[in-house]
Amino acid sequence: MSEILRTVDAGVLTLTFNRPEKMNALTRQMYGELAQALNDAAGDFALRAVVLAATGDHFTAGNDIKDFMNNPPTSTDSEVATFLAALLNFPKPLLAAVKGNAVGVGTTMLLHCDVVVAGPSAKFSMPFASLGLVPEAGSSYLFPQLVGYQRAARIFMTGESFDADSAIEMGLVTAKDQEPLQHALAIAHQIAKQPPQAIINTKALLKARNHEAVSAVMKAEFAIFSMALQSEEAMEAFMKFMAKKGSS
Repeated sequence: MSEILRTVDAGVLTLTFNRPEKMNALTRQMYGELAQALNDAAGDFALRAVVLAATGDHFTAGNDIKDFMNNPPTSTDSEVATFLAALLNFPKPLLAAVKGNAVGVGTTMLLHCDVVVAGPSAKFSMPFASLGLVPEAGSSYLFPQLVGYQRAARIFMTGESFDADSAIEMGLVTAKDQEPLQHALAIAHQIAKQPPQAIINTKALLKARNHEAVSAVMKAEFAIFSMALQSEEAMEAFMKFMAKKGSS
C-alpha cells in the first residue's frame, strides 16, 4: 500500500498521507511522491484543485527523524527540495484538511495552501529550533507576515504549539469542522466548478506580491537548514528526541 494515496473525484485530486502507524511522519520517498503528484496535477487540465489530507488521527508528525538522520536531504535536487519547489510553484488551488498533530513541515506547508480547514483536534507546531534546525518552506518569511514578528518569533523560538481556534484567528486556517476533509472537499468542488483559467490567474495574482521573495528566502533557509542538519547541535537534539520517543 502506497504511503501517499491519490484519489480523484469531479476534477478534485486528494493526496492522502498514509502512514498512520508513524503519525504520517514524512520520509524522503513520501516527499518524492508528493512532488511528483503536485507536478503531474499542475499539468493535468482535468484536475482543477488538490486537497492534502491524512489517514488516522494526525495530519503529520513532520519529518521522519530517523530517515533524515540516515539520509540528510542537503542537496537542492533532493526529494524535500523538489516538494518545496512544487508547493511554491503549484498554479492551481491547494487545500488542506488537518486533524491532530501538524508538526514542522505539517504546519509550514499550510502557508502555501489557499484554503485550510482544521478539525477540533488539530494542533500546530514548528519546533525547528528545538531540534537544532531553522524554519523551512519559506515559513521564516510567510509566518511573521501572517501573524506579526513577535508572535512568530515566540512560536519559532519556543517550539510551542497552538490549536485550531488560534490558527483561525491568525489567518492560517479558514474554518474548524468536526469533518475537516468533507468541508475542504466541498470548497474544492465549489472551486472546481469555476472557470479554470480565471482561478489560475486569480491565484497567480494573489501570490505575485510574495512569490520572488519567498523563493529567495526558501533558498537561504534550505542552505542554513542543510548545514544545521549536519551540526553536532542538531545530532544531539535528534538523539534526545529519539531517546524521549523510545521511553514514552
